[in-house]
Amino acid sequence: MNRQVLICRSFLEDPKITQRELSELLKTSLGTTNALIRECTEAGYLAEKQVTEKGMEFLAPYKVDRALIFAAGFGSRFVPITYETPKGLVEVYGEPMVERQIRQLHEAGIRDITIMVGYMKEKFEYLTDKYGVKLLYNPEYATKNTLSTMYHAIPVLAGKNCYILNSDNWLRENLYHGYEGDAWYAAAYSEGDTAEWQFQFDKKSRRITETFPGGRDCWYMYGPAYFSREFSEQFLPVLKLYYEMPGTEQYYWEHVLMEMLNGQAKRRCTAYFGRIRGMEEWKHINMCVNCQEKDVIYEFENVEALRQFDDRYNHHSGSEAMELVSRVFSVPESEIREIRCLKAGMTNNSWLFSVKGKHYICRIPGEGTEKLINRREEKEAYEAVRPLDITDELVYFDADSGYKISAFYEDSRNADARDQADMEACMGKLRKLHGSGIRVGHDFDIWERINYYEGLCGGEIPFADYAEVKAGAEELWRRLSALDRPKTIAHIDSVPDNFILLPGAEISETERDPEKIRLIDWEYCGMCDPLIDVSMCAIYSFMNEEQADGLLRMYLEGEPKAEEREVFYAYMALGGLLWSLWGVYKEKLGVQFSDYTIKMYRYCKDYCRKIEKLYRM
Repeated sequence: MNRQVLICRSFLEDPKITQRELSELLKTSLGTTNALIRECTEAGYLAEKQVTEKGMEFLAPYKVDRALIFAAGFGSRFVPITYETPKGLVEVYGEPMVERQIRQLHEAGIRDITIMVGYMKEKFEYLTDKYGVKLLYNPEYATKNTLSTMYHAIPVLAGKNCYILNSDNWLRENLYHGYEGDAWYAAAYSEGDTAEWQFQFDKKSRRITETFPGGRDCWYMYGPAYFSREFSEQFLPVLKLYYEMPGTEQYYWEHVLMEMLNGQAKRRCTAYFGRIRGMEEWKHINMCVNCQEKDVIYEFENVEALRQFDDRYNHHSGSEAMELVSRVFSVPESEIREIRCLKAGMTNNSWLFSVKGKHYICRIPGEGTEKLINRREEKEAYEAVRPLDITDELVYFDADSGYKISAFYEDSRNADARDQADMEACMGKLRKLHGSGIRVGHDFDIWERINYYEGLCGGEIPFADYAEVKAGAEELWRRLSALDRPKTIAHIDSVPDNFILLPGAEISETERDPEKIRLIDWEYCGMCDPLIDVSMCAIYSFMNEEQADGLLRMYLEGEPKAEEREVFYAYMALGGLLWSLWGVYKEKLGVQFSDYTIKMYRYCKDYCRKIEKLYRM
């Protein structure tokens, strides 16, 4: 590290600092520290331990220009708090973590601060007025990792000396300064094994020579980093190349650093782009390790870790979901344990927890759900089918908020659309439902829903041929309505993930026990043609025509009649239009589902054309 910069910076910040204090700060011997002070004095940077005008000229290129704070991610390990609050705005000892870091930057004289936002971006807007920060949106935060975040921040970094912070770090001591000698990455020491990325570095210069995941008794990446303009000049062009290469979507920006150091970056980029000017210098990229004492930097992995640090979270986390569970089970929040995020659903968010040794799932309605789901009708459906013993075990259901708590089935699994035995059992479950004679007081009118979802989109439908496609679907709906088909209770949301196979459901490779299958999530349930459930299962599973036809035969336990095949295809087409509009609306709210929307739209077009061809409408 450039120790002359550190010497001058230290005397600039505290003219009364002693040589011994400097030695502890620089982690050098007292003799080495005194020699460095003499060097700076002889160079004219110091006079009687005061920074001279020449010293200020020497420091000028090392002045920190700005800071960039990463705050775009969801923070899945911090649920349920992050369903309501971005992790960086979670309070520790009464202060949001990101605010503490902004304040520490201000104390170091750094006012040019950009926050990279994504998830719940609006929650950070108040910081602009309170601290004068700028917000920069990462449009790929939901689908890519921090390599993408860094790519979108290149205009902030290029040509500047810049700190890189994570909004969810908590620093006991202020690590920021007005001047920095070299690019660095903060590090903590692991006694024993760690899964974090360890550093190999030159002990004298502290220059990083290698970094890789995992290690033992080592220094590892932990906390903020600092990019000098010289480092960024080398690093950012390579990061840009990585961003443009396929297969790097889930890379951290640190992957680029690792592969520049070990030579892999040169090989990878040459293979994809050909030889690039300046490539021979990549392995000489200069970043140092900034070793910190224990308990200086904190990164809370989950709620349990935060509880150990801030006792408030044992009693009152401020999370509506945690307060609900505490109230339902009559326990303090500290007894809600083993918290983790489940895979986010299309409509809702869910998290797993335990109380008194038993596991439960709490469902939290997703963005815009209040306009998509009638929770009173959902509750009616649960109550109606209770005698069949085919649903999940409800502990709590609020028809106003949509919050639901249900028992978690240990060692269970979701049905697999590729497993014939699974799907035959699921179709048997649907036959049991449809043949039960149970009725609810509302219909599921797919055409009414299509028009309703279209209205929610507010005319902002991105498909160029939407008017033509909808006209074809409407003609199909008229034909379907004229058939005067029977109505039964229908689940509607019969995606394989909603069929839960309990332990012991596998009787053999080709048979499943129907009594050990549960059908969950009855949000869209209503009276409808029973074949809609088979059609929905087919498109939710992204089945091709051959697979879909096989599913229909499973349900009917034989070959379909011409009308049954037509109805099945019609609901695949109408379902595709329905869920594509549903996806457009959710995306309008900022919720991304990859290519789900266009896949559903394609089902609509393909099966409208198929029916037209088969039956010459």
